[in-house]
Amino acid sequence: MKKVEAPTLEAAYAEASKVLECSISELQCEVVQHPSKGILGFLKKNAIIVATCKKAKEVKAEISKKIIKEIPTEEESVATEILASVKEETKEEVVSSKDTVLDSFFEVDTNEEEYVTEDVVYDELALLIENQLKELLEKSCFDIDVVEVDVVDNTALIFIDGEDAALLIGKEGYRYNALSYMIFNWLHTKYELFIKLEIAEFLTTQQEMIRNYIKPVIENVEKHGKGKTRFLDGILVQIALEQLRERFPDKYVAVKTGREGKKFVVINEFNNSSKSKN
Repeated sequence: MKKVEAPTLEAAYAEASKVLECSISELQCEVVQHPSKGILGFLKKNAIIVATCKKAKEVKAEISKKIIKEIPTEEESVATEILASVKEETKEEVVSSKDTVLDSFFEVDTNEEEYVTEDVVYDELALLIENQLKELLEKSCFDIDVVEVDVVDNTALIFIDGEDAALLIGKEGYRYNALSYMIFNWLHTKYELFIKLEIAEFLTTQQEMIRNYIKPVIENVEKHGKGKTRFLDGILVQIALEQLRERFPDKYVAVKTGREGKKFVVINEFNNSSKSKN
């Protein structure tokens, strides 16, 4: 996959074909920026595309699958020992110093004295996952120079950044959703971990946007005892679910699916009514 910039889309396609050494008909392109002549020669914009040769894309897909599925035996053994240590070791006082990547992102409410032994063991697992993610991203065409992983309380906190972070997120976050889904299935199946993925400041921005959006929803629930959000896409529905459950711990808060497969969050008194019956 290559990012190509040229005065026109036609020139960009031709340049991509030349760079990837394939015909234009074999290209799979995404237009990042359409060309613009500007006004009186000012604010002129070139066309920018991200192009992939279909044949090369199939080969890279196979490589990515192997990286995710075929982890060396030695690393599997290390991961098994790490997980066993987390489950079997008793609580001990251990002095450890641990640097964090973006304190605001990796801030998790835990009792440090209670989990100090697990944190030391989780550091080893975090390093293992971090190295595997770096190996995966090096196979892509994206310019990503920051990959940091921390493991806290059965959750992998992953931070990724670089010049092409926006391209890794994709339009309306579709690449972010796909990458998040892939990493979750890998880490949850192999290490029984949940994930929190931050690419640049995408997750933080989405959380703030949803926090502002659900303010009238919260007011409606406080007034009438129930409410629901509009249809939400991808990670937005999960963020709304988490924030509303935190705001209304004694209410029934769940994701529902509409007729067309679109998802939304509902809040009502279902749990309370069930408790009163019991």
